[in-house]
Parts: sequence; structure tokens; C-alpha cells
Amino acid sequence: MVSPSVRSGKPCIRGTRITAYDVLEYLAGGMSEDEILADFPDLTRDDIRACLAFAAARERRISNPVV
Repeated sequence: MVSPSVRSGKPCIRGTRITAYDVLEYLAGGMSEDEILADFPDLTRDDIRACLAFAAARERRISNPVV
């Protein structure tokens, strides 16, 4: 979900103020899915996977821009 009034318009996980970037940074920093879920009980494994899918789609758009 993207709302200009929440986290400066960054993509957030549904119903939370946790951004996809937050989750991706936790994973990149070495946190496991279980650790993230323990710290953020509102998240699900599907939310974490959605963040990974978001990052993959963004990378695909950057790597293959529409001309």
C-alpha cells in the first residue's frame, strides 16, 4: 500500500507502517524470517515474501526499462 501520508509515501505492508524497504534491510542485515516475525507480530511470512517479490519486480523494471 502506498499512501502519501504514511511513511512519506513509501510502500508499506498492508495495515502497518512497516515499509517493504524495512523488511528488505532486515533480511540483508542477516535477520531470519523467524526473527523478523518475532519482532513484528503483525507480519506474516507472506508479507516477507511479498517484499522480496516487490524488490524483484523493481529490479526487473530498473534493469529492463520500457523505452
